[in-house]
Amino acid sequence: MSEDIYSFKPVAHIRTGFPEKFGIPRQASLVPDAKGRIVFENEFRHPDIIKGIEEFERLWLLFVFSENVRGKWNATVTPPRLGGKEHKGVFATRAPFRPNPIGLSCVKLEEVIRDEKDGDILIVSGVDMLDGTPILDIKPYITYADAWPGVASGFADREDQMILDLEIPEEFLDDIGPDIRGAVRDIIRQDPRPAFIHDEDRIWGVSYAGLNIRFKVKDGTAVVCEVGKTLKKL
Repeated sequence: MSEDIYSFKPVAHIRTGFPEKFGIPRQASLVPDAKGRIVFENEFRHPDIIKGIEEFERLWLLFVFSENVRGKWNATVTPPRLGGKEHKGVFATRAPFRPNPIGLSCVKLEEVIRDEKDGDILIVSGVDMLDGTPILDIKPYITYADAWPGVASGFADREDQMILDLEIPEEFLDDIGPDIRGAVRDIIRQDPRPAFIHDEDRIWGVSYAGLNIRFKVKDGTAVVCEVGKTLKKL
């Protein structure tokens, strides 16, 4: 067979509160309050291109792992949730390092807003994408075709996935405003640390919505110890 090569152009980019990889939820909807704004490219700002999209509660986003584009790929990867030492086939995982760096996320459509400069913008929640991620395609989620409750999900079904308790001292509550506090709680509680690092003295930092939230973890509880500003904001 001849080697076919296909090229694609982004139809949109998504703006999120995640300026860096660390802290991004491992799957969509793990942090329901994490919002995103899908801004279409000029070529795709025709008002009819999303006609009827408000009828759907959820959308599939096909996107590019734009920070992971590389010429070399490996047949196996080491999922962080398996301690970073157990190998799985790349097609048996959702790892971002793939032969073709394409991602797939199911997000909730919150609303469609009209912007004088950027046209129609989709406001979505439950995002798990880096700020500025290119979107290749958008498809509606259809329950009867897309949902298969009870099917096996491999190692992702394991019940030992760490969920941290979280303490935010009162002195930091004003810094982490109520509009993003729920998202920050879920981001830290889903434990962004590599599973093979257990250093109770280490200070970790998660950047979200213009803030860098630093915390320590001991005995399954994360405690926020500092809140600062980052350069990028939602």
